Amino acid sequence: MKLTLSIAAQDDVDELAALHTAAANDLTNRYGRGGWSMRSTEKGVLHGMRHSRVLVARRGKTIVGTLLLPTKKPWAIDVSYFTPVKMPLYLIGMAVLPTLQRQGVGRLLIKEAVRQARAWPADAIRLDAFDADAGAGGFYAKCGFREVGRVTYRKAPLIYFELVL
Repeated sequence: MKLTLSIAAQDDVDELAALHTAAANDLTNRYGRGGWSMRSTEKGVLHGMRHSRVLVARRGKTIVGTLLLPTKKPWAIDVSYFTPVKMPLYLIGMAVLPTLQRQGVGRLLIKEAVRQARAWPADAIRLDAFDADAGAGGFYAKCGFREVGRVTYRKAPLIYFELVL
C-alpha cells in the first residue's frame, strides 16, 4: 500500500471529521461506549487545525490516517509524570481508517511525527492512551514510547507515554 504524508489543508476538514468518527464508531462497536466514542465535528477539526500541526496519511487522494501535534498541553495530562524538557509536543487525536488498521499506517504517522518534532525543534513527544481494551498503549510502546505513569482522569483510566528526542 503506497501512502503519502502531508500537513492537512482546509479542504480536508470534512474527510478528517469522517475519519475520526469512523474510528470512534469502530471502537464503540468492538468495546462498548467509552471516552473513545466521541463523534468528531467540522468545528472540532478546525479547532485542531488552528492549534496543532495536523499530519495526514493518504492512499491516493483518500485520507486513511491522521494525528495532531499541539504544543499546548491537553487537559488530561499532568506534566509531573514526564521528564522535564524545554519544548514538548503532545500527540493527540490519532485515528486510522478501521479497514486499514494493523497495516503500518499508524507506524508511518508516528515516524513522521518524530521527524517533524525533531525539526520543530521539540525535545519530547508526550501522550495519553486509554488504559482499556480500546486503548492503544501497546501500539505506542511498540513505537518506542515509554510508559511514565497511570492515572484516572474524570473516571477514565489513562496511561501516560513519552518519547524523549
